[in-house]
Amino acid sequence: MAASSHQLRGAVVGFAAAGVACYVAARVLKRLREDIYGRKSKVVVVLGGQWGDEGKGKLVDILAQDAQVCARFNGGANAGHTLVVEGKKYAFHLLPCGMINRSAKNLIGNGVVVHIPTLLHELEQLKTFDPNALSRLFISDRAQVLLDTHRNIDGLIEAEKSGSATGSLGTTKRGIGPCYASKVNRNGIRFADLLDPDTLATKMRDLYRFQAKHYAGALTNHDQEDEIKRHVQYAKLLAPQIVDSLTFVHEEIEKDSRLLIEGANAALLDIDFGTFPFVTSSSTTVGGVCTGLGLAPRKIGCVIGVVKAYTTRVGAGPFPTELSDSVGKHLLDVGHEYGTTTGRPRRCGWLDIQVVKYAACLNGYDSINITKLDVLTGVKELKIGVSYSLHGKKLPPSCMPAGLEDLGAVNVEYITLPGWNEDISKCTSFSQLPTAARAYLKTVQDLCGIPISWVGLGPDREDMIAVSI
Repeated sequence: MAASSHQLRGAVVGFAAAGVACYVAARVLKRLREDIYGRKSKVVVVLGGQWGDEGKGKLVDILAQDAQVCARFNGGANAGHTLVVEGKKYAFHLLPCGMINRSAKNLIGNGVVVHIPTLLHELEQLKTFDPNALSRLFISDRAQVLLDTHRNIDGLIEAEKSGSATGSLGTTKRGIGPCYASKVNRNGIRFADLLDPDTLATKMRDLYRFQAKHYAGALTNHDQEDEIKRHVQYAKLLAPQIVDSLTFVHEEIEKDSRLLIEGANAALLDIDFGTFPFVTSSSTTVGGVCTGLGLAPRKIGCVIGVVKAYTTRVGAGPFPTELSDSVGKHLLDVGHEYGTTTGRPRRCGWLDIQVVKYAACLNGYDSINITKLDVLTGVKELKIGVSYSLHGKKLPPSCMPAGLEDLGAVNVEYITLPGWNEDISKCTSFSQLPTAARAYLKTVQDLCGIPISWVGLGPDREDMIAVSI
């Protein structure tokens, strides 16, 4: 009987071990089948998971090397990617990052607002890299044309709001909001209008009259006829590149092309789900991909959220994990946290898991790309904000208070982890990272419940490593 009991216990232990092995194997096989790295899916989306400036451009630049089409779906020149390629810096505000791939087509979708002089300036900086860059750029005939008067109006509105209860919004004053307002007012200029020079001037003059009536000072020192003439000339240059973007996208998918879609701004700046009114004027989440490109949700194969190893934001608005001490100064200086578009210093704080999980709930991330981990080097103790409570009640992980007063009043629960002093900028794998750095990433992954696929350790393309934690 004793031998039989011993054998039974051995069998149970054996079955348990086999079960664990099968579970682990199943998890590994599941991860292999899934495309958490954006390498296998035909349609890959890269989105910002915080308040913007997460460093999305680096991952987009990497994935763009294997993409046939790269597309923008939202925003305008208020976004900014700084790419370092072959030792040279490129600052893109409107152009998709696929312009750095000489064989890729690039699309500016219908959800984007385009200031043409800015677009042409960015194309000019690419002349030595690719003299035929314009031939690879396509613009939706439904995209909105952003005029200089939209920029004027943006400045006027910001000045007016500076005396209001909420204060100025801290916009880039690039005319993004006023251009989207023209779209919603249904008197904006679309790229399709550029193709009809006989009616373009009339439509622009109609818009100018509306702006003069509703925004006092918008046309002060503005030469309307000169801007009209310039846009007639722009139309001649860009006409071959203006396309029916819906047909363009779906024909590329039918040809089995790999489509990479890059988001401008980030989840907490979304016009609906962001920290309103301190938000941008477009849909920055995965829903905006569908409406900004005319793409059905089921066509999307992989969504990667880009999350900085700490948190930053530009402009006004509540920031629960903000730091105003020496650590915040360290993040600002070492991270070179100054806006690509405006040059403004960014506000810095600890990584906020409530923000990341909220963004993940909105976007359904398949994985997360952690950027700028190297900036944390030298910080003795690292804190991570893991949850919010409001008026003594813990908030669900998918909750972000809609009201500014409530968001400004939340209490953040933190955990503390040891930092590291080792230089990690030359690490090429997860195993080469210091123990404390590995523990930090593992903790973030466990807290979010989403695999980390990529980790950024520096500014160059080569500083981004694929990981399996």
